[in-house]
This record gives sequence, C-alpha cells and structure tokens, in this order.
Amino acid sequence: MMKANPIFDQDCQQCKRLDDFLRSVKQQYPTYHARPVAPFGDPDANLLIVGLAPGMHGANASGRPFTGDYAGLLLYETLYEFGFSNCPNSEHLADGLVLTGCRITNAVKCLPPQNKPLPSEITLCNTYLSAELNALPEQAVIVALGTIAHQAVLKAYQLKSSAAKFQHNAQHDLPGSRHLVDSYHTSRYNIQTKRLTKPMFHAVFESVSRLLIGS
Repeated sequence: MMKANPIFDQDCQQCKRLDDFLRSVKQQYPTYHARPVAPFGDPDANLLIVGLAPGMHGANASGRPFTGDYAGLLLYETLYEFGFSNCPNSEHLADGLVLTGCRITNAVKCLPPQNKPLPSEITLCNTYLSAELNALPEQAVIVALGTIAHQAVLKAYQLKSSAAKFQHNAQHDLPGSRHLVDSYHTSRYNIQTKRLTKPMFHAVFESVSRLLIGS
C-alpha cells in the first residue's frame, strides 16, 4: 500500500535557497525557531486557515503560525470571538492557547527572504498543503489569507488559477464538498491602510460560520 504524503516535515530541506536563508537567520538570531513551521490547531478541524509563509520575527521566531507578529493580532482575536480559540492572543508556545475546530497552516512552511517565496518553492511546498487539504473532512471550510494562499489552495486541488478568482469574502466550491473563502491577509500594511478592517474580517468568519452550520 502506498504511503500517504505527510502534511509536514520538520526536517525538510527541499528548497536550498530557503534552507540556506534559515541557517543564516539562526546564526543571527540563535533563539529563533528558524526551521519549517508546523501547522497549529485541532487535528480534526473543519476549518483550515491558510496563510502565505512564516514572518521573520513572528512564526519564524516562535515556531507557531501567526504568533508573535502583527499579522496574528486580528486573526487570533477573531478566532476567539467566533469560538475557535480559548484566548484572544497568541504570544508564545507555552501560552496555553488551544484552537477548537480550527487549524492554521501556511502555503510555504519556511521563512522566505523579503517574505517572497519563489514560484518553485511554492510548488515544492504544495505537496504538504495538498496532503493537509485532502485529510480534511468533507464539507470543511478553507480560508485563504491573500492571493498567493488562494492560488496555492487551487494548485493543491490541481485546479487552474482561472477556476476561482480571488476576491475578499468570495466563496468557492472545491472537490470533496469543501468550500474556499477568500480574505485579504491580516498583514500590518493591509490593516493600517484599511484595505482590511475588523468588520471586513468578521464578515469572512460570518460566511465561514454559515457554511459550517450548513454542513
């Protein structure tokens, strides 16, 4: 019987550019995680949130997605307000945070230089995202934070990028009776320029809640 692909490999070194970069970051910041960052949350989740990649002083430092950086502030606060988390803040691995019915992952598991992964790196890491998506229950909901995450989800399902256009709070049907909901990324830039506001992000989770209730 063929062994299923793993959803994560802590020792992955497929992308030489990223591996070399992480080694240099580890030398500069010895206390940082500076390795591939594992998905975090409920292993039996019906909701999967897909980000782009770990941030230099956030997930790359802490070892947990969206933890310790600005991009996680609105995300974890919203998860708490919608009942997916026991705490509105995610500060470090020992803070007692628990997600229920929700898991967070990234399209690329390693910190890329300038926060910009190459297309080849997204493709290589897509094997893990594909395995994670295929392991979701039927009628699960996937939230893509940003265009690259959206496109990575489509790639993982072997769908063309034209199969679903990215638009904030847009909803798309996926194989396995699953659903994709788009959102602008919770980055500092998007929030400070008001491209993404708290009511806009809450609207995404209201859509998510309706889809989960309908399932």
